Amino acid sequence: MNELLTKEQHIRINRVHNEEDSRLIGSGGYLSPNNDLFHDVLIAVSLKKPVLLKGPTGAGKTKLAETVSHYFMQPVQSINCSVDLDAEALLGFKTIVLKDGTNAIEFVEGPVIEAMKKGHILYIDEINMAKAETLPILHSVLDYRRMLTNPFTGEVIQAHPDFSVIAAINEGYIGTTPMNEALKNRFVSFSVPYISGQLLENLWNELFPTAERHLVAAILHLAEDLMGQVKQGLLSEEAASIRSLLDATELAQYMEPMRAINYAIAEKLEDEQERELVLELASSWIK
Repeated sequence: MNELLTKEQHIRINRVHNEEDSRLIGSGGYLSPNNDLFHDVLIAVSLKKPVLLKGPTGAGKTKLAETVSHYFMQPVQSINCSVDLDAEALLGFKTIVLKDGTNAIEFVEGPVIEAMKKGHILYIDEINMAKAETLPILHSVLDYRRMLTNPFTGEVIQAHPDFSVIAAINEGYIGTTPMNEALKNRFVSFSVPYISGQLLENLWNELFPTAERHLVAAILHLAEDLMGQVKQGLLSEEAASIRSLLDATELAQYMEPMRAINYAIAEKLEDEQERELVLELASSWIK
């Protein structure tokens, strides 16, 4: 497997030729919760397989995609899905421009077409937030054909050899819908869990080197408690979001920690009992 990655790196690394592309390269820094996840995602991307990252909010799916970008030094074109996403947001749109004193119609390329032509990574965030009728336009992009006929211009686009697709999905959240089978079958799927234990401690030590140690220890204990309650079905997954815990830690360096935890975690939960449980757990560690 290492030989495959080494070979593919030399073949497919996109060398950045301008400053604009260089700004689109991810920053890296993803911490894999096990020995295989990140390495296996790299293999799938190297083999040109569309990758689907499944996991709770705040588990690091976007950071994982950015780290793939950083590893290959390959720019990323991002799409944030919503119910308002349409073909123009994916592919681009026509506009009127002034050329040599006369009006002319030009097509402004969207993230899908730009990624296909330049050999970038196309990152589709929260893909199950989009309307089901919008995404079939990507079917030929995601399967063996790796091509697209632009419905706005008639241009047939064959993907650059380096072109890759990574999508992320939060299953079971409000506003999401199950992906249709035709779309899902085009992906190789990876579960992205929350990190825990020593990895979590290492992350906090790296991000908050000057924070009071008792505060860091309390937040890490709270994180483990929240994850335990999620596993037992007593809390929703968003209560244990790593992103929210990081926000709480940052706020707690400038305000009373219980208030920080309330703002960053508890107040975002819809259920009153869940909010009370989070604060109860926090109070056992915050003295």
